[in-house]
Parts: sequence; structure tokens; C-alpha cells
Amino acid sequence: MKRKNAGFTLIEIMLVIVLMSLSAVAVIFNLPDSKQDIAKEQAQRFYYRIQLLNEHAILNGKDLGIRVDEKKGTYSYLQLESDGWQLFENKIYTETTLQDGVKLSFELGGDAWSQNESFFKQESLFDEDMFAELESENKIKPPQLFVLSSGEMTPFRLSIFSVEDKDNGWVVDVKESGSIDLIHAQDIQNENDTR
Repeated sequence: MKRKNAGFTLIEIMLVIVLMSLSAVAVIFNLPDSKQDIAKEQAQRFYYRIQLLNEHAILNGKDLGIRVDEKKGTYSYLQLESDGWQLFENKIYTETTLQDGVKLSFELGGDAWSQNESFFKQESLFDEDMFAELESENKIKPPQLFVLSSGEMTPFRLSIFSVEDKDNGWVVDVKESGSIDLIHAQDIQNENDTR
């Protein structure tokens, strides 16, 4: 008579462990990303696009720009044509809207952009109200950030952060020298504290 062994074999136990680990990996990959991770991803995307846009402007001899709308959480790419600024869209440069819970803030940088030392008040040379009805509401607004064919760019800082944790965001920093950096917001805060 054969005696039956009670229990599991080593192969059966190993198979169960492998199946459980594969299930755990599938669950981890399907968990939603945190807002900080999404903010970092959006900042990296903008960082790489601004570098490509700078190279595109130089190589193709085109003056380009970026229009940022903080309220809507969007930014779009523009190109200077003979009839003014037009949307510049292709596979890489499309109007981008940030996900819910992620915001952006934008500030021009550099000493040349400060208005404190201006001798004159900036005003229009003609009465704009007189021509207001001629302009359509759908007219494309000019960019705040210029990426010129000469390689020059408007110095600025664009911060992308989670609404829940504003101090844990990411900053794309373009300096007057033309360098483009992606910096964690806490590193900027630490740098400012040491000054």
C-alpha cells in the first residue's frame, strides 16, 4: 500500500509565491501617481520641450514663443509669421493643459525685465479703445516668453507644483545667459535662505 504524503511540494509553494509577486507588481503599477510625481513629470516635459524649442528656433531660423495662462493651467507654443503670432503645433509642441490638482506659476526673470528703473511709463502710442471693436475676441495673444532664432531666450521661472504641497514643486529656470535648468523648489528655497 502507498502512503500519501500530506502537504505541498516545494514547486507548488514556489509557484504560489511567483503568482503572488506578479499580482503585487500589477497592483503597484496600477496605483494612481501622487500629485508630486505628476508635477515632476509635467515639469520635466516642459523642460525638455523648451530645450527642443530653442534648438528648433536656431536650426530653422524661426522666432518662436510660449504663452502661459496661469488661471487655466495651460501653455501653448507660437510662431512669428508675416501676419503676426500664430499657433505652432505639431506632434511635440501642442497646447498643454495640466492635470487637476497641479498648478503652475510664472515669473519673468532678469534685471532687464524689472520695471522699477524705467524712466517712462509704458503706454500705447495710440488710443486702443478706438480700435477695440475691430479686434476679434479670438485673436491670438502674443507670447510672454520669446525663443528667438538668434539663440536668445526670455529669462523666466516656471513653477509646476501640487495644490496640496506647493513647496514640493519643480521649477524650470531660464537665465539671461541662456542656461536652462530643472530645479526642485526646495533647493531654490535653500539657496535663497543661505543668501
